[in-house]
Amino acid sequence: MTNTRIFFVGGLMSFRAQFNWLNPWILVPALLVSPVAQILLFAYVGRAAGVGDDQFFLVGNALNYAAIPCMFAMTFAISGERWGQTLGLVLVTPARRLPLFLGRALPVIVTGWCVAVFGLAVGSLLLGVRMGATVWPGLVLAVCVTSLSCTGLGLVMGAACLRVRDGATLGNVVFLLLLVFCGTNVALEDLPSWMAAVGERLPLTHGIEAARQLASGATLGSVSDLLVRELAIGLGYAALGLATLGWMERDSRRRATLERM
Repeated sequence: MTNTRIFFVGGLMSFRAQFNWLNPWILVPALLVSPVAQILLFAYVGRAAGVGDDQFFLVGNALNYAAIPCMFAMTFAISGERWGQTLGLVLVTPARRLPLFLGRALPVIVTGWCVAVFGLAVGSLLLGVRMGATVWPGLVLAVCVTSLSCTGLGLVMGAACLRVRDGATLGNVVFLLLLVFCGTNVALEDLPSWMAAVGERLPLTHGIEAARQLASGATLGSVSDLLVRELAIGLGYAALGLATLGWMERDSRRRATLERM
């Protein structure tokens, strides 16, 4: 029961604490208007260039924008403790590290899922993309897997921010790398081979491809291998993030640099 409370209650409290100084309405332009604007931008660029179609850019950019809350919120859920001088208090508790940090990931995954689904729904209405009702359950599942995968990457970034001073800058750089390497607006097969090889090892890539096939009418079974690979990549990043957090904690205790800015 204690670990369950740490996972659910502790994770929710940590997520809410990020907005103790911020008007929640700032989420409207940041997480609802911005993804739709990105979808429209690249869809109209694609129309002008005569490449791809509206559905291609809709799915790619909607799922790509799930990375924003997944990476940034997960990063700040950890690094924010450091900036608030409360990280030491968190780490001296007898709570197990697994539910302590993974619990903070659950609200982040839900937020990323909501952002991507909102982008898909509103973007399809604005662009006139017609997707049947039978397509949406598979799309929703693909978005969920992709959000989880991006949150795993956010956990690695949160651990890195125990050393890196500016987590926002790091997050923007990583987001742009995902935009370029993951087939968001240029199909993976059209990228240089070395870029495609990098993209294969990043979150989003396989989730976007699975979602595109589902939107075109593919069955869930036919894209299950893509979703499994996306999930495996996300879990791999999450394991790396937890291992890095443990190493950072031990090293910071040894050097007395846990909360040094």
